[in-house]
Amino acid sequence: MLCQFNFTNFRSYKDEATIDMQATSSGAFADSLIYGENDSGAFLPVSAIFGANAGGKSNAIKALNCMIGLVTTPIKAITNTPIREKTSCVPFEFDQTSRNDPTVFEIFFREKSGNDGSETEYEYRYIISILNNVIQYEALQRKKIAKKSRLTLIFERDHDAEEINIGPCIRRCVKGKVKTTDIKDNMPYLTVLTLTYNLEPINTAMNFFGKCVYVNYGIPAYEDYVIFSDNANFRHAIVDLMNNMGINISDIKTEKSEDDDKKFRIVFDHTVNGNVYELDISKESNGTQKLFNVLPYVYNALNDGTLLIIDELDAKLHPLLLRHLIMLFKDKGVNKKGAQLIFTTHDVSIMRSSVLRTDEIWFACKKDDESSDLYSLSELRDENNNKISPNTAYDKQYLEGRYGADPIFGGMMEWK
Repeated sequence: MLCQFNFTNFRSYKDEATIDMQATSSGAFADSLIYGENDSGAFLPVSAIFGANAGGKSNAIKALNCMIGLVTTPIKAITNTPIREKTSCVPFEFDQTSRNDPTVFEIFFREKSGNDGSETEYEYRYIISILNNVIQYEALQRKKIAKKSRLTLIFERDHDAEEINIGPCIRRCVKGKVKTTDIKDNMPYLTVLTLTYNLEPINTAMNFFGKCVYVNYGIPAYEDYVIFSDNANFRHAIVDLMNNMGINISDIKTEKSEDDDKKFRIVFDHTVNGNVYELDISKESNGTQKLFNVLPYVYNALNDGTLLIIDELDAKLHPLLLRHLIMLFKDKGVNKKGAQLIFTTHDVSIMRSSVLRTDEIWFACKKDDESSDLYSLSELRDENNNKISPNTAYDKQYLEGRYGADPIFGGMMEWK
């Protein structure tokens, strides 16, 4: 589970920006929150990022994908796992100082270690700083989710130090000396330890990163890549989800291509007046094709309790379908394992208190120096310095420009 992600000097972001999944004290949708098992922590199942074109929406989630890719890409390369999009680490380029400064990623997340029935939940802090593809600093810490528990060091790496500092929990897990020198300066030490040793603290941390999924519908090729399985439970679940969203199909079948065994033809069964008609997916509407593309990602995330990150989720989807997808993550009866969804969108029809809490609504915008800013609606104040009321028409005020510049209303356009 993602708790918080901070990043600095990445693409359009010069200053530090934060995607915070820690819930505020708002009472809205309290029954949808993900609660800590051994503490009072409460976390958001959904975060939606709005903003004008070129404001920085996509770059915010690209930063998260870049960090995940830094530690997982070498493992995928070795295991021949497909890498559909690698996000390069590029600093803010409209400032001479920033161009020569490192990009910094910091993430806090929770993950369980151990077998069912004897699991221990930990909160991890991982930070990595990189400049010109050279890692300048890297550190991993964790703590048990319990009262009075403190962060303990797993490892700390400084580019200028001769040796990597190893914490006691690693030394206890390994017989003999852990390799702490002659590490490639472009390879995360977290990845090196994963590939070289079988260490519980490292495996638990990498389990989080390995399960995160990033989908970019801003790239048309993503819609051509379909995740589907002939497993009966999976197939029936996708059919049920599509039926619940008003897509009338009775079954989904796959047929191998006669020319290429690796390619499949996907066919939808439509039952009309008691008769079954087959229709190739290519003949379905663009919206149906997009929904069929995204639902397996949603199903897997909900089934496994993982983080799903989607750029332009709303593309080709009716607003009611988008709302339905969001509500799957906010329904505890469906989202039983604490899955999370972070996505970008232009669809303001969901910017309402009946769909999203104020801390689930985020804005990305350009500042005067062409750098991006990222903030949530929960941070804004009205002309009386009060928090934005749930009775407010968020979408109307957003379109009027009241949320689009400085996060304090005094710097925004005058109220009418």
